[in-house]
Formats: sequence, structure tokens, C-alpha cells
Amino acid sequence: MLPPTPASAAAPATAEPWRDPATSWRERTAAIAGLSGPVAAIDVDALRYNAFDLVVRSSGVPIRVASKSIRVRDVLDAALALPGYRGILAFTLPEALWLAETHDDIVLGYPTVDRAALATLAADAEAASRIALMVDDLAQLDLVDAVAAPASRAEIRVAIDADASWRAPVLGHIGVRRSPVHDAAEVARLARGIARRPGFRLVGLMMYEAQIAGQPDDTGSGDAVIRWMQRRSGQELLDRRGAIVAALREIAPVEFVNGGGTGSLESTASDLAVTETTAGSGLLAGHLFDGYRAFTPAPAAAFALEVVRKPTPDIATVLGGGWIASGPPVASRQPLPVWPEGLHTLGREGAGEVQTPLQGEAARGLRVGDRVWFRHAKSGELAERVDRYHLTSGDRLVGEAPTYRGEGKAFL
Repeated sequence: MLPPTPASAAAPATAEPWRDPATSWRERTAAIAGLSGPVAAIDVDALRYNAFDLVVRSSGVPIRVASKSIRVRDVLDAALALPGYRGILAFTLPEALWLAETHDDIVLGYPTVDRAALATLAADAEAASRIALMVDDLAQLDLVDAVAAPASRAEIRVAIDADASWRAPVLGHIGVRRSPVHDAAEVARLARGIARRPGFRLVGLMMYEAQIAGQPDDTGSGDAVIRWMQRRSGQELLDRRGAIVAALREIAPVEFVNGGGTGSLESTASDLAVTETTAGSGLLAGHLFDGYRAFTPAPAAAFALEVVRKPTPDIATVLGGGWIASGPPVASRQPLPVWPEGLHTLGREGAGEVQTPLQGEAARGLRVGDRVWFRHAKSGELAERVDRYHLTSGDRLVGEAPTYRGEGKAFL
């Protein structure tokens, strides 16, 4: 379990040891000195800092925790125990059913066609009262009815996923490809269709603005264009989401309007139509979240690999390393070697399945058996590679927390 956080704590801690990489990474190395093999670790002080910083950034609007960006129940529970956090955004229905054994406010972030899981949900009134499915098409309701007719099952709670991308003049679609319903009329049409269906109850709306929340704006090249796009998209979304929520509330008394992500908490929370934000990546802080102007997360999660050979004086090869993040196959999806400073992967090899050669002046000082620290590009996917996180505080090992994988679960 994570060390407890005092209930009286209400703001990020002032001490930020990770600002001094030389001290921070050396302390983490000392903390895991007695452990063998690849080691994934969470610095609990950095995690605590991130958790409170997210609350401050959300300005009093409750944060729903995105479980896919964590995949560690102890971390989920620790965040949800803090003021400012409420509910889970799950990523598969089997995961939601598992989490519903101990949590009562779960929204499924994506549509599901998992017939076995739907049958389980339909037969369990308590689970059905704790989980809301995500839909954007009446065909998804047809599938639920095909699994279990309305008269034979518990009422199914559903939320609408409305497209939050920007249909920009000239530029066209900007954002991710998610829902087919985009404007107020389309959402209202779907909502009326849901309201007419027996056995379903419309309880919420989700609109995830990936072009703002998931797009760094402080990376150097192209920042001015990114910021311009985000300003224009944010204003368009403010007007459109307000119209969608107004239309929706004429059809059903929705319980929540969810929006945003780690990268957009300030702007999303300022939208009066939104009743809750979502965050997850900001807790463990993969390196994709380093390039934002509005916030600087502490590198809470990292992993250390051991040097097993020295092909040349300026190359040190570690065992493993090919823990690539999902998304476009570009360099930013590779794990980032962060300590010792000055190491980089080889252009023709990258991060390898079994070994990863690292080159740089710092490699000259590495010996067989030494450790190199990496940060994963994303926050949750690292948990799929290990069965536990070791918990550190300064130079001390203070506990461990099993990942989903460590608990025998693999949901995607």
C-alpha cells in the first residue's frame, strides 16, 4: 500500500527533490540497490505532489481518475481517498466489473461489445448500478439487448460520448477520431433514441478534447501554431458543449458532464457546463507530459535496467527496454533514458525487446551491473510490463504495489 497522506494536506509540498536530477535519481538508485533485474518504481513524494497539483489545476471541479493511465489499484485508491477526486473512468468492461467489487462510481470510457462481460453486467443489479456504459450509436444498445432482453436484466446506465474535435475551417478535422455525434442536434437525436429504449437510463455525457488535453504546447518547434489551434478550438468547444448540454438536459436529467484530461484541466474546469474533469496520466507522469506550459509534473514512475555489456567504450547495453507506448510509431513513443544524463538510443536499433544499446559520454562511466533509469512515454502502459511497482521515498524503499498484471489481470 502507499504510505498514507495526511488528510489535512491541501496543497503541493514545497520540497521538490526531483528538480535536482543528480540527487533525485541517485537516491532512487540507492533505494532499489538490494533489488535485482528490471525494477519499476514510484516515488511516493512525487506522486503525492502530482495528485495535489491536479486538484489545484482543476479548481474545485471533481476529478474522475482515468484507470488506463495507472493500472495499479493501490494508486487508484490512494488518489480517490483525497479530497478533489471522485469516481473512475475505466477502459474495458471486464476491468469495470472487477473494480466495481470495491468502487461504486465507474464510467466506462469507451464503447464495449464484450458479450460475456455484458451478460455479467446484465445479471448483476449491483454492478449495473455502479457502472455506466459509454455509447455513441444505437447499434451498441442493440447489442446489449441481444445479450439480455430488457425485461430479463437490470437497468443499464449509459453515457453519451460526443466528439470534441475541432472541425476547423480550411484545416478540417483536428483531434482524435472518436464519436460520430458532433453537434447538439446529433447528440439530442441519439439521446432521444436512448430515452425511448426500455432497460436503459441516460446518465451522463463525455467530451474529451484530445487536441487540447493531449497535445503539448511547449516543445519548441511549432508551439505558436499549436497554441493558436488550442485557443480557437477551446472557444468553439465552449460554445458547442454548452449547446449540447442544454439540449441534453431537456431530454434527461444527466448526472455528470465529463471533459478534459491531464493537459487541459484549467480550461476544461472553467467551462460551466462541465461537472467533472478526468485525469490519470498526470499522477505517474510519463514523459509525453513534459512539454506543457501550464504545469510541470514530477516524474513519479520510472524503471531501471541493468547494464549487461559494453560493445564500445561509449556504448552501454542494458537488458530489455523495448517498452514502447501506443500511438504513432515515432521516437516520442520510446522510453526515455534519463539517468545518467546524456544517454540516447541508437537510431538503427532504438529500444530493443531484449537489449537496448545506449550511447553517449555518460556511457563511458557505466560498468556491467550499473543501472540506467528510464521514463515510459505514457503513464499506464508501463504497468503492463511488470507485476509490481516498488515504492520509494528519497533513498528509502518504503513498500510495493501490485499492478493489474501482478494481480493476474490483463484487460487490453
